[in-house]
Order: sequence, then structure tokens, then C-alpha cells
Amino acid sequence: MNGNGLDLGIAGRRALVCGSTKGLGLACAIALLRAGVIVTLNGRSDGSLAAAIARVEADTGQRPAGVVADTTTPAGRTALLSACPAPDILVTNAAGPPPGQFEEWDEAVWQAAVNANMIAPIQLIRTVVGPMRERRWGRILNITSAAVKAPLPLLGLSNGARSGLTGFVAGLAREIARDGITVNNLLPGHFETDRLRAYAAALAKTKSIDVATALDQLATANPSGRIGQPHEFGAACAFLASEAAGFITGQNLLLDGGAYAGVL
Repeated sequence: MNGNGLDLGIAGRRALVCGSTKGLGLACAIALLRAGVIVTLNGRSDGSLAAAIARVEADTGQRPAGVVADTTTPAGRTALLSACPAPDILVTNAAGPPPGQFEEWDEAVWQAAVNANMIAPIQLIRTVVGPMRERRWGRILNITSAAVKAPLPLLGLSNGARSGLTGFVAGLAREIARDGITVNNLLPGHFETDRLRAYAAALAKTKSIDVATALDQLATANPSGRIGQPHEFGAACAFLASEAAGFITGQNLLLDGGAYAGVL
């Protein structure tokens, strides 16, 4: 049962939410907890994880488990799955690569971006799918970016790496649908996060304006006239993880306030 009284049918399920000490990952973790899910948070430092656990406990009255691990490394992924073996729900999430100009990125920068935003989530998915198949139930959700639908300026690293994950998921989702497992991607547009502030700072530099003005321009340009709030994103994550969403798979859910002007 979530905070609005809607039964999502996933109370008692176990979820591993990567990159969940702040921003959209944290919002997903909170929404799942409110739906009765047993959630394991993940951060890259003791301090950030402790702060996130305290915030979640204050918001929900529940104290989630947590694990310090770097999802981009094999050792980190082993630690994640030791803390939450065979999760019913996996939410992959990694900080996006830094904004910048194409000419600035050498091969090492590209490899780091692809490893964090394509290879790492694929390896996590590879590990959890087997047990999900045995249970005939699973939900895999990848937090990617609206950039896979409409590439964003200065975010070429993210545009490329996340598009690779999207292509892989499109095929995988159809392969495992008969096993009761769904795989979907959540594509955030502009949400009020540290990531958005970093993007606004990069835009501000190119336009010779201040960051506050850049943020205001992003909000004004959106059809909704505002920036998205993380809890709105978390609610979408919880629904796609729900029992009711069992016939939704291989999809890319765009959460951008209508910014993408395409029909499909």
C-alpha cells in the first residue's frame, strides 16, 4: 500500500535500487518503500548512504537496508548482490557522464561513460535474471535519460552510452517476457536534482548567463512551465514495478513535462 492508499501488489517484494542516496534513485526507493517493498539503498560512500537512510526513515518511518558499493566495478556489483541477493525488483541507476564538448572526450572518457551507463547495468541484469526466471516474476527498471529520445546538447556521452543500453533492453525484454519478467526504461527530462544543476551550469557557461537564469530558462521552455519533482518520478517507478504493470515491457517511459514534441 503506498502513501495514497493504492495497493500496487508488491508489498513484501525485495528491491535493489542503485544510486539511491539522492535524486531520482532516492525518489524511487522512497516510492517503493511506501508500496510495502523491502528496499536496499546503494551509495558510494558511508556518509552519503547514512544521510540517505536517515532521510528515508524521516520521510517514511521505515529504515531501509543499505550497501556502499560502486556499481561500475565487478567488486561493487558483487557487494550489491550480497547485500540484496536475488531481488524481485532491480532499479539500475548511475550518475550521468559530465556535460561538455565532443572534442574534449578521449577514448578513456568514452569507455568510462559506456561502462557506467551501459555495461554495468547489463551485468547487474545478467545476474538477477536467472533467479527471477525461477520465481516466474521480476521487474527490471533502468533510469536512463530523455536524451535517448531526443539528444541533448552538451550531453553527447550520455546520449551515446544510454542509447546503447536502450537498444540492448529492447531485445532482452522480448526474450524474457514469457518468464513473468518485465524490463522497462524510465527517461527523465528536467527534474530538480544535482544533475540538472550541473547541466544548467554548463549551459550557463556557454550562454554567459548565471545558473539561476539557465534554470529559469529550462523551466520556462517546458510546456508545463516548470521543472519536474523527484517524487513524481518515483511514483512512475513504483507503478512500473507493480503487479498491475505486468503487461508493460520493453518500453521507454518519457517523463519530461511534454518537452519532447514528437508523436511517438
